[in-house]
Amino acid sequence: MVSRVIPVDPFDLVIFGGTGDLARRKILPGLFRRYCAGQMPKDARVVGAARAEMDDADYRSMVGEAIVEFSVRSDVDQGKLTAFLENLSYVAIDARGENGWSELAQHMRRKVVRAFYFSVAPGLFGDLAERLNNHGLTDDDSRIVVEKPFGRDLSSARQLNQDLAAFFDEGQIYRIDHYLGKETVQNLMAVRFGNMLFEPLWNSQFVDHIQITVAETVGVGGRGEYYDKSGAMRDMVQNHLMQLLCLIAMEPPARFDPDAVRDEKLKVIRALEPVEPHHIVRGQYDADPTDPENLPNYRTAVENPTSKTESFIALKTHIANWRWAGTPFYLRTGKRLVARSSEISIVFKDTPHSIFGEEAGRHRNVLSIRLQPNEGIKLGVTIKEPGPGGMRLIDVPLDMTFADALGPDGAENVDAYERLIMDVIRGNQTLFMRGDEVEAAWAWTDPIIEGWTNRGDVPKPYDSHSAGPDAAAQLMRRDDRDWREVTP
Repeated sequence: MVSRVIPVDPFDLVIFGGTGDLARRKILPGLFRRYCAGQMPKDARVVGAARAEMDDADYRSMVGEAIVEFSVRSDVDQGKLTAFLENLSYVAIDARGENGWSELAQHMRRKVVRAFYFSVAPGLFGDLAERLNNHGLTDDDSRIVVEKPFGRDLSSARQLNQDLAAFFDEGQIYRIDHYLGKETVQNLMAVRFGNMLFEPLWNSQFVDHIQITVAETVGVGGRGEYYDKSGAMRDMVQNHLMQLLCLIAMEPPARFDPDAVRDEKLKVIRALEPVEPHHIVRGQYDADPTDPENLPNYRTAVENPTSKTESFIALKTHIANWRWAGTPFYLRTGKRLVARSSEISIVFKDTPHSIFGEEAGRHRNVLSIRLQPNEGIKLGVTIKEPGPGGMRLIDVPLDMTFADALGPDGAENVDAYERLIMDVIRGNQTLFMRGDEVEAAWAWTDPIIEGWTNRGDVPKPYDSHSAGPDAAAQLMRRDDRDWREVTP
């Protein structure tokens, strides 16, 4: 099964921060892959813009090296790479001054889509928006792409939205969350709303609880200074996990278009109940004494021996509406855990009455949506164990790992950034957050953070390469439940 690639319209894309880590690792390699796939027009232009002084040849050389280094394929087609690099140019620019802006204007064409990717610190978003406007680089059809963090609390998020709204309409602002570009995340909507099998069961009458886990094996790495000011709650829960929760819990939109989908997501966020203090577990990773690499603990990694920032958080929340009344949602994310895994698990209730007796044990249907690694969807069903000896029940998976079910061509490994950048060019905002969504998410998050700050709570230590603090397991066991095992 080969997917059909539809080319997008001709475009000029300016990447502010075009020499930065995100541009080198994700944005530019993603654009190259779309070029190779035939989705990026041959006459599309990409302009890198940053403070560093370099000419077009230097920039093309840097980008070429980055594409080879960070490509998911070992055999980069050198002919296509050379052709792709010919479409690139570079402008040295001052985001807060006037240098470089007239040169940038000379690169921009008329009658093509103009997109501007703000791959820079949020503190520069307002400056860039203002200068794009002042120098006449945008029109009513221009788009800007902004990266998280979208503020660090409700107040800063509102200010950021105001800064952008001063020069761009909401329909021109694309707040990118790469989790929403993953194939399985979008398939979640197809599974829910395209199959009669699941939607009638998608409510508190049949669902016991829902788990959302995003586990990482890496530590804070080179992001220590940023991460210690943010923590897992701001860095992951407020955006990535919140978006996954919305897609799981939202009502069916009237149609599959940007505002209809985002309206339903917003209703979920506004229906989230406050989280009780005893339903929150925060953790901070220690070193692993058995680790041959002798990786440092969290406080050493962030160079803050008194840090109270969490590298792990687990919490339980509820949604106050008819569909989900009484069904708990458990969210969990952390660094330096036993395996890298992102999974959503819908755990259905027990059968009303077991005809097989207590000796058959407890068996529940679980629908697991795996985001990474090995994207796919798996439904656990209960069957009789083969062989003689009576009615012994076991759970087996109905597995649809995409690479196995669809073949290597049908399960093309398209990076989330590739898909989302092409959506920007197409003008499709379905997978991007709206300003009121961001503010509603912070309105729910802020009291949680303020609560543990005022109480003076300290994160619980946990061993690196473990499943997190023991208290996280106790959070579930108090409800006679268990976390799904984190596996590679």
